Amino acid sequence: MSGSCSSSCSSASTCGTKEAQQAQAAQQENAISRSLGKIKHKILVMSGKGGVGKSTVSVNLALALANNGHKVGLMDVDLHGPDVVRMLNLQGTLQPSATPDGLIAPLQYNDNLKVVSLEYMMKDRDEAVIWRGPLKMQAIRQFVGDMDWGNLDYLIIDAPPGTGDEPLTVAQIIPLVKAVVVTTPQQVALADVRKSIRFCKAVKMEIVGVVENMSGLVCPHCHEVVEVFKSGGGEKTARDFDLPFLGRIPLDPQVVSGSDDGVPYLASGADSPAAQAFANVVKAIELRLPPGKPSGPLPMAGCPCASV
Repeated sequence: MSGSCSSSCSSASTCGTKEAQQAQAAQQENAISRSLGKIKHKILVMSGKGGVGKSTVSVNLALALANNGHKVGLMDVDLHGPDVVRMLNLQGTLQPSATPDGLIAPLQYNDNLKVVSLEYMMKDRDEAVIWRGPLKMQAIRQFVGDMDWGNLDYLIIDAPPGTGDEPLTVAQIIPLVKAVVVTTPQQVALADVRKSIRFCKAVKMEIVGVVENMSGLVCPHCHEVVEVFKSGGGEKTARDFDLPFLGRIPLDPQVVSGSDDGVPYLASGADSPAAQAFANVVKAIELRLPPGKPSGPLPMAGCPCASV
């Protein structure tokens, strides 16, 4: 008799736990939908290989769009190696404050740019994040649903290299997210980038275009561009896959020092071939994803706004 009672209590407890979990999951899904409903364009900046300057592109893209008067969010989902906070030299509170409706306030870089990164929530920013897939997936879901993003024209998402948990989670929970694929001109990088392009096709994520970063070196003396790492590989890859080529950005020593100093290149007021090249990339993205229009299918590669 007692055994039967114990079994019934255990079953009821398990049932109650499952119901609570389901209710919590449904509540989070609603929160994610509400948050995404206020964001016009979601852009995942990704690469198949590390060291191609993907975070630099993400940070400066977000900043450039904000400087152009658009409302922008920057979400760092590179959970094991978050760099966005340091690159922007954000000194916000380690524990974010909650808004009146229970959401968490992102860090405010300026009037037009909000930032979320795991790093600014950590007591020790040098602590290693040792997480398996489920924890990473839950963190990204909370970055979307629990944050007070408000109304945005663009949400820029900085992903880690490769095609693992983080970009896959973004593809699954953010409908109509589109990818900007970053590469360098070398064949080793291009081989991995081709995998990123095939990943996007596999998960049915449209690609805004390809950016060739570190395409030559801006000489610090004469400011001419020297082709140290070759150039043109990114454009050829885009052409092979019938994708828009958004432009080449040369490597500039000022970009490196700006990132280390927490002063993004496009916030420094510097004027160089790299700054002009990046401005052209931003213009190409704005043409393909106009800030005044909600997200929808991209124009075909042959369309006049497919390349600039």
